[in-house]
Amino acid sequence: MLESLFILFCLFSSGFCIESNNITASLVIKDPDTIVSSGNIYRLGFFSPANTTNRYLGIWNYVSAMSIIWVANRDNPLKDSSGIVTISEDGDIVLINGKKEIFWSSNATSSPMNTSARLLDNGNLVLQDISNGRTIWESFGHPTDAFIPKLKLNDNPGTGERVLLTSWRSPQDPDFGSFTAGLQALNIPQIFIWNGSHPHWRSGPWNGQSLNGVTDMYAIYLDGYSVTKQDDGTVSFMQDYYGKILMKIILKSNGSFVQTMWNVRRRVWDVTWIAPIDVCDVYEKCGPFGNCNLRNSPMCSCLKGYEPKNKEEWDKGNWSGGCVRKTLLQCDRNNNSTDKNKAEVFWKITNVKVPDFMDVSTGIEAVECEGLCLRNCSCIAYSHDHGIGCMFWNRSLIDVRQFPIGGLVLHVRVAYSELDNQKDIRVIVIVPVTIGLVIVFIGIFFTWRWMAKRKGTKRKGRILTNEVGKSYISDSSGVVLRDDIDEPSLDELPLFSFQMLETATFQFDVTNLLGKGGFGPVYKGKLASGKEIAVKRLSTASGQGLQEFMNEVVLISKLQHRNLVRLLGCCVEKGEKMLIYEYMQNRSLDVSLFDRSQNILDWRQRFNIIEGIGRGLLYLHRDSRLRIIHRDLKPSNILLDEDWCPKISDFGMARIFGGNQNQADTGRVVGTYGYMAPEYAMGGRFSEKSDVFSFGVLVLEIVSGRKNTSFYNDELSLGLLGYSWKLWNEYNTVVYYEK
Repeated sequence: MLESLFILFCLFSSGFCIESNNITASLVIKDPDTIVSSGNIYRLGFFSPANTTNRYLGIWNYVSAMSIIWVANRDNPLKDSSGIVTISEDGDIVLINGKKEIFWSSNATSSPMNTSARLLDNGNLVLQDISNGRTIWESFGHPTDAFIPKLKLNDNPGTGERVLLTSWRSPQDPDFGSFTAGLQALNIPQIFIWNGSHPHWRSGPWNGQSLNGVTDMYAIYLDGYSVTKQDDGTVSFMQDYYGKILMKIILKSNGSFVQTMWNVRRRVWDVTWIAPIDVCDVYEKCGPFGNCNLRNSPMCSCLKGYEPKNKEEWDKGNWSGGCVRKTLLQCDRNNNSTDKNKAEVFWKITNVKVPDFMDVSTGIEAVECEGLCLRNCSCIAYSHDHGIGCMFWNRSLIDVRQFPIGGLVLHVRVAYSELDNQKDIRVIVIVPVTIGLVIVFIGIFFTWRWMAKRKGTKRKGRILTNEVGKSYISDSSGVVLRDDIDEPSLDELPLFSFQMLETATFQFDVTNLLGKGGFGPVYKGKLASGKEIAVKRLSTASGQGLQEFMNEVVLISKLQHRNLVRLLGCCVEKGEKMLIYEYMQNRSLDVSLFDRSQNILDWRQRFNIIEGIGRGLLYLHRDSRLRIIHRDLKPSNILLDEDWCPKISDFGMARIFGGNQNQADTGRVVGTYGYMAPEYAMGGRFSEKSDVFSFGVLVLEIVSGRKNTSFYNDELSLGLLGYSWKLWNEYNTVVYYEK
C-alpha cells in the first residue's frame, strides 16, 4: 500500500522518482527526475529558485520542495533543463549538461573506479566504494547554508581546516554570499557568524551542555547539541536531535540564523529560534569595555571603572569606539605611589554573555577564581561556569551584553577608588534620606494610631512562614502578603488599566467567558492593537487570594519556556486583581480531550502534547533558575495554542525549592484530588515526584481519552489508575476510548 502511494506521488509531482536512493554509472538522474532517501525524508534533484529559470542540483526535505538544504553547482547554474547527474569514469559524482560539459564535480581524491552515490536519510549525499562501502566523499563535508542534525561543523586550530556554512547571495541566488558560520575552537568552542572576516554574531562559550549566549538552548538531553574532539585535534559541533521532527537552521543572506521545524498539521515551517535575536546580539555593538542592555536607555553603557573613549560620538549614539579605563589599576601605577597598598576590587554584573577572547583554567572552583585573577596584573576580569571552570580576560572586554535571565556573572576588576567614591556618595545620600524617612514613618505611625482609635478598628497582624521559609504578613481578613524585598514586584510587569481590560472584554461580557477555575473566571479580550488576550480575574468567592495572585506573578515573570504560558501583565485597580496572558486559540486540554463536541486529537498531536508537557516540567524542575514544584498539574491547566503546542499554566499553588532541597511539608494541601501523589494528599509531603505523579495521570488521560474520575460510580469503579494497573497485570494496554 505504501509503495503504491509513493509511486502515485512520484507520478503527480514534477518529474519522476527513481525507485532507488543510489546513483551509479548506469543509473543516472536527468532533469527533472529525482531520487529519494530510503525513509522518504530527503530528495535529490533539480530546482529553480523563485524568479529565475536557472537550474541547480540540490537536496531538500521530502515534505517541502522549497526547503533546500544543499546545492551542488551554486556558483555555476545550468541555463536549461538538460542537466544530468552520473558517476564519471574516474569515480566522481558529476553534473553535466546536454553537451557533456561539466558544471560541477565532487572532485574526490583517489577515487576508485567502481563507486556509487547514495542519498541517506539524514540528508547526506555520500560517494562510496562499492567493493567495501568506504565513504570517499560526502556533502556534509561541503555544506551550503543549512545546519541539520548529524551535520558537523569542524575546526582544527592546528591545521586551520574548517567545515563552514556559507549564506546564499540572495533569496533567489544560491551563489556564495558574504556571511559564513562555523565553530571556533580556540581556547573554548564557540559558534560564530562572520561577515567577510569580521565577526557578526557570537554564541558565547560551550559549557558541555549549552552555549552561554543562546538563552533558548536548554540542555544536551533536550536539544541534542554536542562538542567532540578527535585525535588529530579536530573539534566538531553537531546536533543529534532527539525527536523525529524535521528541523533545520539556515544561515540567511542577511547574516541571521533561523531555526525552523516542520509543522505536520499546517504543513509549514515554524520559526522556533533566530540569532542575532536583537541589536544587542550583534558582535561588539557597544565597542570595547561597553555593555549592551536593551532594558536601558541608551542601550549601551560603559562597564564600571570605564568611560566613553569619545564622549561626543558616544552621546550621538555611535558606540563603536567603546570605553577606556578612568582610573589606573594598582599594577599600572608607579611603585612609589602612596596608594600602592590599597587593594583593587571586583564589580559584579549578572546575566551576561561573557566577553570574547577568554583564557580558561578547568577544574577550578568558583571561590578560587578571584584570587587567581588578583595575583595576575594583566587579568582585568573573570567569570566561572561549572561546566568550564575559571575564565579570565587579559585584553579588551569585547561583545558584552546582558539578558533579562540566564547568562553568567562577570567580575570586572576596578580601582579601589571607584568603590570608595561610590561609598562616599552613598553616605552623603543615605544619611539625610534615612533621617527623612524616619521622620516620615514616625508621622505616619502616629497618624495611623489616631485614625485607628477614632474608628475603633485595631487589627493585629501576625507573621507567617511558608514552606520554603519566606515571610508573610497576615491580617484578620486572611489575605497573605509577601514581605520579601528581593522578590519581583508588580512594577516589573506591564500594568493594564481596568478600563482597558473592560473595553477589551466588552465589560466582561458572558459571551467572552472562556471558563472558570479555582482562581476565578477567564475572559477572552482584544486590545486596541488587535492582539488577543486572556484575562484571569480573581473572584471574591474564590478560595484563592492575594497570596496565589502574587505567587503567580512572581513565578511566571521569572520563567521563560516555549511550554509555559506567557504572562503579558497584570491589573491591580479598583479592588480588582487580574492577570493578562497570551490567548490560546485551542483553549485548555480538558476541552479537547473530554468535550464530545470537539474533534478527537490524533495520535501525533497527543504525542506532541505529552512531549511538550514533559519538556515544560523538566524546565521547571531542572533547567530554570528557580526550581519550581507546580502542585496542580491537570488537563484544565494545560493550554493549547493554535499549533496545539501545550503550555503549562496556573502557578498559584506552585512552590520554589532551594538548591539542595528535595522535599517539603505543608499543613495546607492544595491541588486537585485524583492528580495528587498519595504522600502529598495524605501527609502533606511534596517534591518533584508529586508533579511526576500528576504527569503520569495526565499521560493516561491523554492516551485513553477518559477522565481519571470517569470510572467512579460505574461497573469498573477502579479509577483510571486502578484500571490501567489491572490491564497491565493482565498483559494488556490502556484502551483508547472513542467519544
